[in-house]
Amino acid sequence: MLTDYRKQQILFILTDIISSLLVWLCFLLFRWLVYDGRVFGVETVLIPAFDFYRPLLLYPAGCLAVYYLSGYYLHPLHRRLTHDMLTTVTSAAVIALGAFFVIIIDDRVENYHRYLGSLVVLFVLQAGISGIMRLAVTLFTRRHLPEPPPVIIDLPEETGEQELFARIREAYPTGRDIVVKPRVKDLLTGAARIRDLRGEAMIRITDQHMSNAELCIKRAFDVAAAVTTLLLLSPLYAGVALIVRLTSKGPVIYRQERVGLHGLPFHILKFRTMYIDAEAGIPQLTDNKDPRVTPVGHLLRKYRIDELPQMWNVLCGHMSVVGPRPERPYFIRQIEQRAPYYCLLYKIRPGLTSWGPIKVGYADTIGKMVDRLNYDIAYMENMSLVLDLKIMFYTVGVILAGKGK
Repeated sequence: MLTDYRKQQILFILTDIISSLLVWLCFLLFRWLVYDGRVFGVETVLIPAFDFYRPLLLYPAGCLAVYYLSGYYLHPLHRRLTHDMLTTVTSAAVIALGAFFVIIIDDRVENYHRYLGSLVVLFVLQAGISGIMRLAVTLFTRRHLPEPPPVIIDLPEETGEQELFARIREAYPTGRDIVVKPRVKDLLTGAARIRDLRGEAMIRITDQHMSNAELCIKRAFDVAAAVTTLLLLSPLYAGVALIVRLTSKGPVIYRQERVGLHGLPFHILKFRTMYIDAEAGIPQLTDNKDPRVTPVGHLLRKYRIDELPQMWNVLCGHMSVVGPRPERPYFIRQIEQRAPYYCLLYKIRPGLTSWGPIKVGYADTIGKMVDRLNYDIAYMENMSLVLDLKIMFYTVGVILAGKGK
């Protein structure tokens, strides 16, 4: 069953598809009336050199791509109307320029004033029609599909950290915003923030440190990287699968439960590197001389080849390319005994690599897991696309050095 949040997203996407079609049809009508000399006694000034009908599919697709990368569809009701209008106008400018250089620029022109006029008309149509329709849908949605209220955690001053973070952990699977009423020390250290002058100072647990546009660009990169890797490296996948199959009994792909976004479980995929039933009983960490690991498995782990199937997890949205490494529930419970704030990682997708694995390496003890957690918290508090690029650059060095286990 669709949640109200998904219904909101679908409604805004359908609205943008309809508005982009209307924009393109109005733009065609304008060109037919004005530039083909149908009115004003104008002779043929601009002769179209493209197929008018193919853009009926391409133009809406291009509009949706620009709108998605602008972050518009991510929590559409969280923003002010003025911010929405600014995003709409900016996106309209990008769309008009894109259509100008992809479509209009190929026309044979005899009058450059009317040539550039096409750009202005397309921008005005895009900003005006999409802006009006978005405003109408926003007002309708706020009335009939409002955002669910946040989970407010209000605990006594003497409440310990274990109980506080346990409440936060329990709230994550709801998918709602989580806010904590601050205590005196939170106010003194500046942890509490005021979003609205009419509201209270609150600690907003689920607030992201990347803008909506950055988050959407990050996700678009994840999908592109996953598809490219799965396609280009398909011979490598097939070769590794054959070697694993021939050198030891058991399935080629190993599925293991991990905890991801919003504290929800998912199954991570790996090439199997251990003998069958090696994980029977209590989960154990691995070291360099672990007898459970097959000879081929040692090589796959050394160069992180065993983790290539996780690109499917990235494509499905369970993981990101860059993000904290997901842990098993068994080890999370042990980590939380030392670091109850582990649940703060649940507000972002786990990833293939992050700052923690680069600085700490493979965590073969709970102490190292806690150290890695602290680095991952630092990454989360300073997330940016530039930082992601740096982490990927360092990760390549770690892989080439064969520092995996």
